Amino acid sequence: MSYAISHNRHAHSAVSAKRIALELLIALAAMFATATITGCSGRADAAEAREARVPVRAKFDKIEGQEVAVLTDAPRVPPAITRNHATKVIVNIDVVEKIVEIADSVQYPVWTFGGSVPGKFIRVREGDLVELHLHNAKNSMMPHNIDLHAVTGPGGGAAASLVLPGHESVFTFTAMNPGLFVYHCATSPVPMHMANGMYGMILVEPKDGLPRVDREYYVMQSEFYTKGAYRQAGLAELDMQKGIDEKPTYVVFNGAVGAIAGDKALQAKVGERVRLFVGDAGPNLTSSFHVIGEIFDNVYGEGGSIPTQHNVQTTLIPAGGSTIVEFGVEKPGDLILVDHSIFRAFNQGALGMIHVTGTDNPRVLASTNGSKGG
Repeated sequence: MSYAISHNRHAHSAVSAKRIALELLIALAAMFATATITGCSGRADAAEAREARVPVRAKFDKIEGQEVAVLTDAPRVPPAITRNHATKVIVNIDVVEKIVEIADSVQYPVWTFGGSVPGKFIRVREGDLVELHLHNAKNSMMPHNIDLHAVTGPGGGAAASLVLPGHESVFTFTAMNPGLFVYHCATSPVPMHMANGMYGMILVEPKDGLPRVDREYYVMQSEFYTKGAYRQAGLAELDMQKGIDEKPTYVVFNGAVGAIAGDKALQAKVGERVRLFVGDAGPNLTSSFHVIGEIFDNVYGEGGSIPTQHNVQTTLIPAGGSTIVEFGVEKPGDLILVDHSIFRAFNQGALGMIHVTGTDNPRVLASTNGSKGG
């Protein structure tokens, strides 16, 4: 009898132990399942948050009124936009084919957006509806169009803007993304149109604007591929094979050797803040943009709308790309703009200047010994 009772107790204990183990296993499985579901949900939430930062725009700002855009030739920049609403901006650009001087005694037949190389600087506000009128002069030899990197949609406006000599094309687009964008002709053969000077920049200002500075300038690097040697006097012409081989005769700022040097230098004063809108039209080379004697306090990498780096010595600008650099000026004298692929600066023309005036501060830079004889 006692054996039976003891045996039953042991059997009951074994069953209880198994039941407890099973319940524990079920509990652990439930906990694991809950953690897994929570983890998946967390990852899904994170993925949705990431997607939310890549907007697909289905709604647009209300358009209030209209205005005609103020366009400028390099190195000038249109004034900052002060309105706090989107509007319709009418942009009028004349395509002009003409002969200009690209170096001392060297002429070249350029094709232009607005009569200059680079083309007109366009400034609009994020959310604006842009109505672009492209007029091709009667005496032009070629059809032209415009591809703006600020345009969302196939071709960037190129197909909608194709225009024959003596005609005008009109199309509209919404400036959806803020930043500094290149535009260029995309009529076949595209490299020829770009090598002949058909490029410029459009700034889509963020809705809240850019930080206030004292001076803004428009600087665009590009290449000319000509037959003959560097600075060979006379009327030059395009050498397509040099372009294919990526061996430019000239690498310049603002369309010509010396365009922003000497008596054409950009101007600033000690204590001022300077912003440069810098583009690289190519058509081939990446620019290593540098200002000798300055450090970029802010760099808006690749022309984006926010500063991505501070205290930068040299910044890369890809062909068909841009950057915005900002710096304060602390010392009088001449600041030298170069492509720091340095043969381009001193042997092909990629050299400019900012002439700074004002009170000197020897704490910034001073010579203590100078050169002494033996």
